[in-house]
Amino acid sequence: MEISSDTAALAALRLFQASARFEEKFNSALGSIHGLSLKDALLLRYVADAEGGRLSRIELAKLLSVSPSTVTRTTAPLEKRGLLGRESHAHDARFAYVVLTKAGKRAVADAEASFARLAADLFRDRWKPAEIETLGSLLGRLA
Repeated sequence: MEISSDTAALAALRLFQASARFEEKFNSALGSIHGLSLKDALLLRYVADAEGGRLSRIELAKLLSVSPSTVTRTTAPLEKRGLLGRESHAHDARFAYVVLTKAGKRAVADAEASFARLAADLFRDRWKPAEIETLGSLLGRLA
């Protein structure tokens, strides 16, 4: 079965619109509650979930779909706030990992709780639990 290019284009457009709307809502809520952007919260979450609790800037760039220089610009204020630190590579002094501090671990936990509440609020009264599961599964195939 062939997919119409018009149908695919409309689906892509709606996905971009929904993504922008979600990002705006999450940025606003996380910013007002925690002083974090959505990208900040995601970056902290990726580091928290990483094996050994550390990631290189290149690994973070890939996970966030941004350039390594964008990661550097994003991590600098988080380091100044005491949420992130740096850990040197054991064999290469030019290479450093991004690691969470104790304050960063608390910030991740707090932001994650707010993220979950916000997500539930955005879907409440519009979607059935089975529809949300299906949506998550379908979007997972795109990721």
